Amino acid sequence: MTARLLRGRVLSFRAKPESVDDRAAYVFEEDGGIFIRDGRIEAVGDFSLISAEARDAEIIDHRPHILMPGFIDAHAHFPQMQIIGSYGAELLDWLNTYTFPEETKFSDTQHGRRIARLFLDEMVRHGTTTVAAYCSVHKESAEAFFAEALSRDMLAIGGKVMMDRNAPEGLRDTPQAGYDDTKALIAEWHGKGRLHYAITPRFAITSSPEQMEMAGALARERRDLHIQTHLSENHAEIAFTQELYPAAEDYTDIYAQYGLLGPKTLLGHCIHLSEREADLLSDTGSVAVFCPTSNLFLGSGLFDWQRYSKRSKPLRIAAATDVGGGTNYSMLRTMDEGYKVIALQGEKMNPLAAFWQITFGNAKALSIEDRVGTLDPGTDADIVVLDARATPGMALRMETVETLAEELFLLQTLGDDRAIREVYVAGRAAKSSIADR
Repeated sequence: MTARLLRGRVLSFRAKPESVDDRAAYVFEEDGGIFIRDGRIEAVGDFSLISAEARDAEIIDHRPHILMPGFIDAHAHFPQMQIIGSYGAELLDWLNTYTFPEETKFSDTQHGRRIARLFLDEMVRHGTTTVAAYCSVHKESAEAFFAEALSRDMLAIGGKVMMDRNAPEGLRDTPQAGYDDTKALIAEWHGKGRLHYAITPRFAITSSPEQMEMAGALARERRDLHIQTHLSENHAEIAFTQELYPAAEDYTDIYAQYGLLGPKTLLGHCIHLSEREADLLSDTGSVAVFCPTSNLFLGSGLFDWQRYSKRSKPLRIAAATDVGGGTNYSMLRTMDEGYKVIALQGEKMNPLAAFWQITFGNAKALSIEDRVGTLDPGTDADIVVLDARATPGMALRMETVETLAEELFLLQTLGDDRAIREVYVAGRAAKSSIADR
């Protein structure tokens, strides 16, 4: 049995902090310890107390850095690594000009394996230990993603996109093929190691009514699975979608009609929702996924995080990079841009709430909080080590930082992969092992 005791300044959340003074929402140990055995957390608390019960453990001292749960990315596209930062298009043009040509490469199994490896390397380098990822339409791309995640013992959610129209030849399946390939992938990968399958119709534009029926059939057959798709990202997208589904009351109603809404449904973007649509998401427990860097980069709009959070029927919200429409693999950079999006609408997200969102908040939104997102005993030992003095500019600013909230805001505002000192996945050092390869 492997046993490790990590020492550092330990932070974990109990609830969403409503202000920087909401001390009851989190647990913080200035000199803390996390006792790990066989990939799980056995105990957490004051180092002197934890070390007394972990006499057989290897001690790894990360002081003065912060130890907290690994970051969780709720929406990303692993086949889009080589088009991140592509210039000058809005959503639909961007898909046709950059995304679809790039994704045609994933019929090549070796290409898929290479990009899956590099994608998960980037996730880990930036402190992300769990990701919900879209693969391409090719079954082989999902196999590459899951095989790579399994080899690292990562908790990963993923799925082959289903799309049978409004895409180039070579990127279309059929309703039956999408159903059959998805069923085969579920049987092969779901529940293996720490893997979760997500039924993944890309969005209503690229799935015919017949394919949406098949996606709904899969959802009825396997109510334990996640569902991921896109909703209400761009005005032109919304208009085109409503042309394709004229009988639907609105965009959200399309997914409702096919039985695709529910507590494990992850809906990317959700920028331009009517009150009726927001009510429907709230009533079904569906998750609106905030993707600030891609929303800004593609000019799609501003996600109303505070409105969705504070309405009489609040929405469940997750946050995500949305690579490659999103412009960075880092959840720190994501929440920095998220702060600005919210500030433009007259509100401010406090830094404690931002770090809650990308740990426990995202875990709850993805219905995996029993495994990750906290440092509770019994959960998986996915941990990130944060260095607020990682760059000269950060070190200089830290000379005047006086509170935990200020330090977190500095990490969010100036931090990137350099601020990620180490990452543990299921108790094993993962970032340093990438560097050593």
